[in-house]
Amino acid sequence: MKILVCISHVPDTTSKINFTDDNTKFDTNGVQYVINPNDEFGLTRAMWFKEKQGAEVTVVNVGGAETEPTLRKALAIGADAAIRVNVAAADGFSVAKQLAKVVKDGGYDLIIAGRESIDYNGGMVPGMIAGLTNSNFVSNCIGLEVDGNSAKVVREIDGGKETVNTSLPLIIGGQKGLVEESDLRIPNMRGIMMARQKPLTVLEPIDIAPETASVKFEKPAPKGAVKLVSPDNLDELISLLHNEAKVI
Repeated sequence: MKILVCISHVPDTTSKINFTDDNTKFDTNGVQYVINPNDEFGLTRAMWFKEKQGAEVTVVNVGGAETEPTLRKALAIGADAAIRVNVAAADGFSVAKQLAKVVKDGGYDLIIAGRESIDYNGGMVPGMIAGLTNSNFVSNCIGLEVDGNSAKVVREIDGGKETVNTSLPLIIGGQKGLVEESDLRIPNMRGIMMARQKPLTVLEPIDIAPETASVKFEKPAPKGAVKLVSPDNLDELISLLHNEAKVI
């Protein structure tokens, strides 16, 4: 089984975010980048298929050379090879088109992507890849088993879970629950050394015009001052909740 794991290169949530050029560009200075958490759950599940079923695992990213340390980390975790499509990730549609070309050329059986990335939270790329490659697709995936050409997928739905039986080729949008957080892997020294010898192929992009563009970024408004109300003054509390907070 050939598995392709899509990896997004995203800012660590502990990084302080700023913008430049009149809030039209993201300031990367001092920002630590990591594997997108939803993608990391998928990569860990792919490692299970590699170890238990002998799957071949390749990771792929759409981005510039600055994303290669993130791909190398995925290789250190255990992926066999990496692919970087040499173009900035402009929007979800253009990323999906680039990845769909990789999927078609590589003949992959299972494509594991995160449900969404934590930077833009678009949640559109996995489904677009499925549409462009005519593959089966299941999102919000929290469980995955593969037996031959058949797959059993558990996905999260409103109020519960749904089990879906489908076939390969399959694309999933994985999330927390696909593996336990305790199962996530930290690269060890041996993995880091081996990653240096694993192939990282740089592909030139196909010619795709982005369909959207970011006009301006804006930080959330700062939280307002806290008003303290004496526990003996319920009338004032009720008045504030009704007239100012407007929750009652």
